[in-house]
Amino acid sequence: MAHDHDQGHKHDQDQGHKHDHGHQHDHGHQHGHTDLDWAEMGPMLESQAELFAPLYERALGWLAQEVTAPGLIVDAGSGPGVVSCLFAETFPAARIVAVDGSAPLLERARARAERQGVGDRFSTIAGELPEVLDELDYPADLLWASRSLHHLGDQRAALAAFAARLAPGGTLALVEGGLPRRFLPRDIGIGRPGLQARFDALEAEWFTRMRHELPGHVAETENWPGLLAAVGLKPARTHSFLLDLPAPVSDRARAYVAASLTHMRERIPDGFEAEDLATLDRLLDPDDEASVHRRPDLFVLEAHTVHTAVRAV
Repeated sequence: MAHDHDQGHKHDQDQGHKHDHGHQHDHGHQHGHTDLDWAEMGPMLESQAELFAPLYERALGWLAQEVTAPGLIVDAGSGPGVVSCLFAETFPAARIVAVDGSAPLLERARARAERQGVGDRFSTIAGELPEVLDELDYPADLLWASRSLHHLGDQRAALAAFAARLAPGGTLALVEGGLPRRFLPRDIGIGRPGLQARFDALEAEWFTRMRHELPGHVAETENWPGLLAAVGLKPARTHSFLLDLPAPVSDRARAYVAASLTHMRERIPDGFEAEDLATLDRLLDPDDEASVHRRPDLFVLEAHTVHTAVRAV
């Protein structure tokens, strides 16, 4: 988005990633953002993805209802491998391949797999999506693409490439969409109420510019089940998963909020409302009692949507 991405946000920061390409969220990796230092961002992306682990665990459990015994699972846009390793835990007989454009993030993924005792069935491939998928030894029974597709200029062509790497009867799980995240009440006691809603508009504008600036950009209606059908797959299910971390939050959650708002601060255009800018600066000031580092009403509420589709047998 990671980043990103990412999650989160490469993420999101999604990876969200990345983390936040405004959606860094996937704590995976934001493709095409070659100016980012992924080795430096790795610890943050990994921590953010771990924060989202409850959401991912529910999503993987939901996937396991229809994907019962996959031999090969591919995490396309894996970032530091938090979700890849959750796949290894959810499907103990599967081989996992983490695919990402960042070699430093893949090093973190391999180290994580070793620490968790799944290194013997865990491998990585470094390269840019979707072309790098040609390096797979055999087709995937499950291909997971979490907020990595929207970093590719021609999303329909990329989906077709994803579909081509599926085994007959294989499932593509696409994570795109959801709901804007929320960290704070509407009225936070400083500045004009509704700050995050105004940030949503900035994020939407930033995301549109990001898409238009991608190499080979093709405008596409974001009807994900429709696009999955258009590349020859049979849409199966769609479900949204919520990350609900109520106040008081952990230090890790505070760090995620601070990183997300810092990312927003760096992207604010000239001419932005001075009062909102001053409010944001207070929210980011560790010495201010009203900051996200200190305030007791901070929370994290975020939804990610998973769409699945199946290749004909």
